[in-house]
Amino acid sequence: MFYKCTRIFMPRSEVGEVKSHYPIRPECQADAPKTRFKPRARKTLSPRRWQAAFTEDGHLDIAGVLKRIQRGGIHPSIRGEVWEFLLGCYDPNSTSNERKELRQHRREQYAAWKSECQKMVPVIGSGKIIMVPIVTEDGQPIKDPSINGGLAINGGVIPSSAALDKKMTRWKLSLPQIGLDVVRTDGVLVFYESEANQAKLWDVLAIYAWTDNDIGYVQGMNDICSAMIILLENEADAFWCFQRAMRKLRENFRSDANSMGVQTQLRALSGIVRVIDPKLHQHLEALDAGEYLFALRMLMVLFRREFSFADSLYLWEVMWAMEYNPQLFATYEGSNAVDINTADKKLMKQFGKFERNNLKTGKSDQKNALAVFLAASYLEKKHKQLLKKAKGLDDIVTILANSTSNSDARKELKKALNIQQKYLKKTKATA
Repeated sequence: MFYKCTRIFMPRSEVGEVKSHYPIRPECQADAPKTRFKPRARKTLSPRRWQAAFTEDGHLDIAGVLKRIQRGGIHPSIRGEVWEFLLGCYDPNSTSNERKELRQHRREQYAAWKSECQKMVPVIGSGKIIMVPIVTEDGQPIKDPSINGGLAINGGVIPSSAALDKKMTRWKLSLPQIGLDVVRTDGVLVFYESEANQAKLWDVLAIYAWTDNDIGYVQGMNDICSAMIILLENEADAFWCFQRAMRKLRENFRSDANSMGVQTQLRALSGIVRVIDPKLHQHLEALDAGEYLFALRMLMVLFRREFSFADSLYLWEVMWAMEYNPQLFATYEGSNAVDINTADKKLMKQFGKFERNNLKTGKSDQKNALAVFLAASYLEKKHKQLLKKAKGLDDIVTILANSTSNSDARKELKKALNIQQKYLKKTKATA
């Protein structure tokens, strides 16, 4: 079965208020999470401030930009282009011409990958979405009686079995799952009433899955990618922004017979709660919840389903600004880690607030990511309720779900930073 799509675009005139940037379908208004984020004068990074942050040849004052984002997020009208810097698509020390050349190179690379995928599965780029299997587990084409008079198809081609190597089979098996996830992604938004936009999301995820030889596609990636599809009109640009986001997040999606990648963060969460709230940690262990699997979804997709769409974007950009580390870019690969004792003040300002704290304490690693402290703050906020009412894992999940439905992302981030300071203080005292 294929999902037919028609090309429709969001009006370019929808700028200004947050709601007009990410309008919600009328029939979903009552049940959709409330949006709390609003651009704030002299705090939110505005279009004027953003333009003023560039020198004449295009160098970006990243320190000033980070400071502004950490105070009040990014105005929706410039969010996509700012994210490209936050996620490392571009080096802030590059010029406008250098970025123009790099953007063109990446668009050409994406086009080449898309062409490669289209040769294997012509549905890609056609405005359609695959939602049923096209190959068996051993890579054999599946017959679809509704197409071509029952001929065996493989996304539109009929290759020999010998041509279906292990990578191709795994990839083709993932395509219908991507399709099923796509049609369920952010369904409350008017943007995804356009089937063309759904197809765009499916194409990007399908091509990413082909290029990621190790992990491929895992459910939850659609929640991350959706934001890039909405923020960046050009499909190739959206792909590269998502690809850079996955550099930060892809280990969360790693899974094998023995473990899941997100377990590293779950163990870090367990260690933090053990230090800051030992009584709660003991209670959770007694409920056989000591592995903190109830927080798996929160950490895997960065609280995407705990907030409204607009609040999620605000949450992510502030977290990324706080964790910003210029050494993570390709232009810095191979360079030595920053020595906090010798680094000058100008260099240190190019790091986010959270990352600077980690550098000072020698705890700059993924397991101490801000998202983990955010999860810990939710648990501490629900300390009394969890101790009194939680009798099992289902109770924990219900209590936490109720705590996030109307949460204020700005306040929650502030609490997370307080949790970090509390944790660092206690661990330092016991060191």
